[in-house]
Amino acid sequence: GLYEGTPLTERGSDYSLVLPDKITIFMAPILAICATHEDIRREIQDTVIHELGHHFGIDEARMEELEAERDKRRGSF
Repeated sequence: GLYEGTPLTERGSDYSLVLPDKITIFMAPILAICATHEDIRREIQDTVIHELGHHFGIDEARMEELEAERDKRRGSF
């Protein structure tokens, strides 16, 4: 996925007259790594959550930490 926009944590009082933020989900890479419809659903969900994290100002390193914690709870690595 790809988040395009200005994270909330970087917006100042002069933030206006800009295009809306956008999250793009890329179909081909998701289909390439998923075997079932359930895998696809979960990968899309995880991707959207990841990109929303960037919208809220969470950097890539912290997102990876959070995702590792999530995966431990799910029982997958």
